[in-house]
Amino acid sequence: MKSPNLKLVFFTCFLGFSSYLPGQAQQNAVQQVLLQKSKAIVSQYVAKFDRPAVRIPSQVAVDAPLLGNGSTGVAIGGTSDRQTYYLARNDFWRLKSGFNESYPAVLGKVEVAIPMLKTASYKVDLDLYTAVATSTFQTGDKALEIRSFVSEKDDCLILQFQNKGKQQISGQINLLLPADEQFKNNPPAESLFPAVTQQETRGNGTILISRGFEELVDIPTKAAAAGKIITQQQPAFNLDAGESLTYVCALSSNFKNKDCVEKVLKTIASLDLKNVKLLEREHKKWWADFWAESYIEIPDKVIEKQYYLSHYVMGSCSRDPQFAPPIFGTWITQEIPNWNGDYHLNYNYMAPYYGLYSSNHLGAAGSYEQPLLDFMERGKFYSKEITGISDGLLYPVGIGPKGMETTRQNAIMESAFGGYIQGGQVEHKGLFFGQKSNVSYGVTNMATAFYTTYDRNYAQKIYPYVRGAAVFWSNYVKKDAKGRYVIFNDAIHEGTVGDSNPILSLGLVRQTLQLAADLSDYLDLDRQLAANWIQVKENLATFPVQERDGQPVFRYTEKGPAWWNDNSLGIQHIFPAMQLDLGSDQYWIDIARNTISQMGRWTDNNGTNSFFPAAVRVGYNVDSILYHLNQYSRHTYPNGFQLNNPHGIENCSTVPTTINQMLCGVHHQVIKLFPVWNKQQAAQFANLRVDGAFLVSSKLENGAVAYVEILSEQGRNLILDNPWPGQKVSCRKNGKMKETMQGNRLHIKTTKGDRVYLVAGV
Repeated sequence: MKSPNLKLVFFTCFLGFSSYLPGQAQQNAVQQVLLQKSKAIVSQYVAKFDRPAVRIPSQVAVDAPLLGNGSTGVAIGGTSDRQTYYLARNDFWRLKSGFNESYPAVLGKVEVAIPMLKTASYKVDLDLYTAVATSTFQTGDKALEIRSFVSEKDDCLILQFQNKGKQQISGQINLLLPADEQFKNNPPAESLFPAVTQQETRGNGTILISRGFEELVDIPTKAAAAGKIITQQQPAFNLDAGESLTYVCALSSNFKNKDCVEKVLKTIASLDLKNVKLLEREHKKWWADFWAESYIEIPDKVIEKQYYLSHYVMGSCSRDPQFAPPIFGTWITQEIPNWNGDYHLNYNYMAPYYGLYSSNHLGAAGSYEQPLLDFMERGKFYSKEITGISDGLLYPVGIGPKGMETTRQNAIMESAFGGYIQGGQVEHKGLFFGQKSNVSYGVTNMATAFYTTYDRNYAQKIYPYVRGAAVFWSNYVKKDAKGRYVIFNDAIHEGTVGDSNPILSLGLVRQTLQLAADLSDYLDLDRQLAANWIQVKENLATFPVQERDGQPVFRYTEKGPAWWNDNSLGIQHIFPAMQLDLGSDQYWIDIARNTISQMGRWTDNNGTNSFFPAAVRVGYNVDSILYHLNQYSRHTYPNGFQLNNPHGIENCSTVPTTINQMLCGVHHQVIKLFPVWNKQQAAQFANLRVDGAFLVSSKLENGAVAYVEILSEQGRNLILDNPWPGQKVSCRKNGKMKETMQGNRLHIKTTKGDRVYLVAGV
C-alpha cells in the first residue's frame, strides 16, 4: 500500500522541471505524470467479494460487484454455479407522471449456468483502475475464471471465460427477460404496469430480449439486449483445460437508437475477437484518463480506498448528459425500486455529485443539470398556481427524466397514501411535504460547477433555472417589522408544514440569490433584477440560534422544530449551501462547531454526505473528522455502499468531498492549502478544482508544504494564503521566473492557461 519515496521525490522534481517547458510540451509532460501517478495509486485498490451477494435482486442498493459505462449498469449476483449479470440502463424508465407510476426499469439478465461448479469456492476481485472484474470459482480439479467489463464504446457487456483447471467445464450462457423475483407487486401502492416484451433465439446463436412501455405512458420507452458466444452458434459451451471463450451482450435503448433491436443485433454481428480487444483497450483508456483527472494520496489507506471506490461507482453510472443515474445508480434489479428510484430533490439527487467537481471529474458530473432543466415548465406552473408568482420556479420532491413528475397525485396516492393529501403535504397535486427549498437544492451543484469553471456556455445553460429560483424567492419572502426578509410557510423536514425561517432554506436562498446575481453580471443580463436579488439576500433573516446543553447552537427553524434527532438539516446551510467557512465571523464558526459536536451525525443514513464536509468547512477537530471518516469507510459493503443503509449513490460523495476540502479549499475567495489537516501527516494531491477555475496541486511532507502548482483555466485573479508564513516565495509562471513574493496572503494576476509554480525561498 505504501508508495515508494523515490516516486514522490521524482514527482516533485518533475513538476518543477515541467514548469520550465513551453506551453504544449508542459501540458503533455504534466499529463503523463498524472497518468503515471494516478495509476500507481489507484491500481493498489481492488474491491474483493468472497461470497455471493445477498441483497439482490432488491428494491434498494445492492451489495454486489458493480460494472457500468454511464449508460448500462451490470450488477453481478448469483452463486458459483449460476452467475447472474443483472442488466439495467439509465435511459430505460417507465415514463408517466404520477405517484409510483414512473421509475427506472429492469431490462433482463445474463445467466451463466454451470452445475458442476455448485460446490466451488467464490471470489470476485474488481480492479478499480481498469474497471474489470475477475471472478474465480474452484472445486477440486475444476477451476473457471471470468473477466467482465462494460465497454466504454458500443454499450457491451464482455465476459471472457478461461478454464484454469484440469477438467473440462461445460455450461450454458442464457440472456433472459427479468424473472418474477425482479418485480414487486403490492397493489395498490406498488402495481405492475403492462410491458411489451420480446425474447427469441436467432439461427446464429444470438439471443435477443427487449422490454418496452407503450401503453398508459407519457413517453414510450424501450430497451434491448442481444448476446452470443463469439465464434459459436449456440449458447452451450465445453471448455477444455486452458481453453477460452468470449461472450458479448450488446445493449441499447430507443433514446440512443430509433430501432434499438436492430442496433444491438448489428453490434453483435459485427464483433469478433479482434474488435473485443479493441473495445477493452478503449475501455481501459477511458478509465486511465478518468483517474488522471486528479488524485490524492494520504496515510490512511482505508479512507483512501473508499475515496477511489466512491469515484469508481460514479464513473461507472454517471456519463450520459441526458439521463442522470437513479437514486441507486444504474443498478436497478427490482421494479418498483424504493422511492421510485427517482431524482429526489430534497438532497438525495444532489448529494452524489458533491465530490465530483473538486476532483475534476466534470464529465461524470455532466449528467446533473438536464432533469432539472426539463422540469422547468411544470416548476413555473407550481410557482404560479401555489404562490401566485409568475416566472418563478417551485419544484416538488420527486422528478424523473424528460420532465416526469414521480410523486404527482393520482389514484394510487389517493387510495394508498391519502395521508399526504389530508396532511396538507400535497399542493395542486404536487407532493411538496411543505418544503419550498427543492428548487434551491438544485442550485447547489450548479453553483459549484459555475464557480469552479467560469464556463460561459455552462452559465448560459443554467441561467434560466437559477433565474427562476431567484425570481421565486425574491418575491416569496416577506419583510417584517424589523426590516428583515422572512421565509414563511416552509418546512425544515418532510411534513413540518408551516415553519418560519428554516435554517436550511435561509442558507440555500442566500446561495441562490448570490449565484443568480453573479450569473447576471457574468452574462450581462437582468441587471435590475440582480440588484433586487442582492438586497433581498443582504436583508434576509439571520440563522436562528438557541442554547442547548449550555452551548449556543443553531436552531432548525425560527418558528417550528428547534432540533431533530437524525439527518443533517441543521448544518446544511454550511454545506452544501456554502454560507459559512473559515473566513466567516468567529461567532458563527464557534456556533457551527458546537452544533457539529452536539449533532454527531457521523453515521447518519441520510446526512453524512453533508455533515462531514460541513465539519471541515468550519475547521472542526481534524483528528475527530479523520477518525469518524475511517469508521465510516469501514462500514461498507465491498462495493462501497454503506452497510445496512438502503440508500445508494448519494454517499459516494462523503469521502471525496471531505478529503478534498481538508487538503485544499477556498474560504471567502482565498485558496488555503491543507486548511484542516494535521501538518505532521504527509499528504499530496494533484488537480483539485477550486473556485476561480483553478486546478491546484501540492504536497505536504516533513511538516511543510513542498510546492504549489496552480493552473488558471480562465485567467482570474488568484489569492492564496502563503503556505510558508514569514518566508519569501519564488513564483514561476509558465516556466519563467516572475517574482519573489512575501506576506501572509499572496495575490497573483493570471491570464487564461497560466501555470503558476510556487516554492519557498528565492
